[in-house]
Amino acid sequence: MHIFRTKSIDEHLADATKTHFNKALGALDVVFLGVGIIVGTGIFVLPGVAAAKYAGPALMLSFVLASIACGFVALLYSELASTMPVAGSSYAYAYASLGEVMAWLVGWNLVLEYTVGASAVAGGWSAYVTGVLKSAGFALPDMLTKVPADGGLMNLPAVLITLLLTGLLLLGVRESTRVNRILVIVKLSAIFIFLFLAAPSVDVTNFEPFMPFGWAGVSAGAAVIIFGYLGFDAISTAAEETKKPERDMPIGIIGSLVICTLLYVAVTAVMTGNIPYTELDNAEPVAYTLRELGYRLGSAIVGTGAIAGLTTVLLNMIYAQTRAFFAMSRDGLIPQSVCVLSKRHAAPYRVTLAVGFVVAFCSGFTPINVLAEMCSVGTLFAFIVASIGAAVMRRKYPEAHRPFRCPAINLIAFLSVLSCGYIMYHLSSMTWLRFWVWSALGLAIYFLYGYRHSRENDKQKAVSPKQ
Repeated sequence: MHIFRTKSIDEHLADATKTHFNKALGALDVVFLGVGIIVGTGIFVLPGVAAAKYAGPALMLSFVLASIACGFVALLYSELASTMPVAGSSYAYAYASLGEVMAWLVGWNLVLEYTVGASAVAGGWSAYVTGVLKSAGFALPDMLTKVPADGGLMNLPAVLITLLLTGLLLLGVRESTRVNRILVIVKLSAIFIFLFLAAPSVDVTNFEPFMPFGWAGVSAGAAVIIFGYLGFDAISTAAEETKKPERDMPIGIIGSLVICTLLYVAVTAVMTGNIPYTELDNAEPVAYTLRELGYRLGSAIVGTGAIAGLTTVLLNMIYAQTRAFFAMSRDGLIPQSVCVLSKRHAAPYRVTLAVGFVVAFCSGFTPINVLAEMCSVGTLFAFIVASIGAAVMRRKYPEAHRPFRCPAINLIAFLSVLSCGYIMYHLSSMTWLRFWVWSALGLAIYFLYGYRHSRENDKQKAVSPKQ
């Protein structure tokens, strides 16, 4: 069963030493990376619709439920990232534990997650910018802000921001991190301004009924807003570019999750405490809340923060996508010609350009709303595989150096699989159908190309006796 051949921890680490990424990230940078990619749609877009249609004020519990699932995963990822600090994240962990075909399926679904997710975020960024320009009297023509399926020519702002951030990533991780840090500060400032202005006027009667859709609504809400935690997986893709991954990765992974969960719950509580949940069914619930309270200037400031927030999400999604592709190409599962770093900036320029142009095309010309929910199922699948892989690696490599050890790993892995599976169960049937179709397409590509070109396949041929 060569499709389940594994690549050992030592092989992963040896490959990492041969790749000369700039080790420019510290623990604080990883926290900012996590906050940058997680806090975006989960605060500025999703809560309104999720509260109105799924959970009501109990959306706070939906965020807690989602964060519990991610909390279990965070402990496991912290051990994996500190033990095997390489690019590739859950793809690499699956390769070391469950075998090549499972690693490919994880990587293939991460490709969809980041590509579709980044395209959706670029579309949201365009909508916010278009709204701000319209308020300032600079309305862009619809033909330049809508995709052809919606009657336009192209979504030009989405294309431009994607290409701009792609160019930034070509300059290397150090420069990208500086911009990300500034934008995250702007985003957090906008969130705290919202809380400062709106929290004093919370009316607890708006919390009644607290669970209008019952516990099923809370669960369905968690399945929807888990999209807000999608970037959580992307944090560990930066392990190969951190200064002290054995310390920085656990701090960054767990720290960013705690910060983001507190922000999610606080914003949801203030939002639903000010506006009846039935009136929050719109794509800008935070800005809408402030406008309804009479804070026009505050609403504009929060809108600016939303633009900054969505910019960091888009930047980090493209970054994570390139690192996942890089790891797969380094292993030969996709052409190794894309696995080349620029000499000046130590950035994988070919795959970065390819990803940037694909995301720009999808966001500029393709309506991606039908595929967006697939991001959730793909990420949860990766979480489950990585969770099982963490328990397997503890048994398979008992002597491996583990700077961070997950407590009660078998129990945590079981709870992680159980909670992620529970949320996956509440995704729509069409999402599941598209997931299976996408996975089947991925398997076809694996058997037609990846299996035969894999570096592990070459190693097996080298050691096997000639027929």
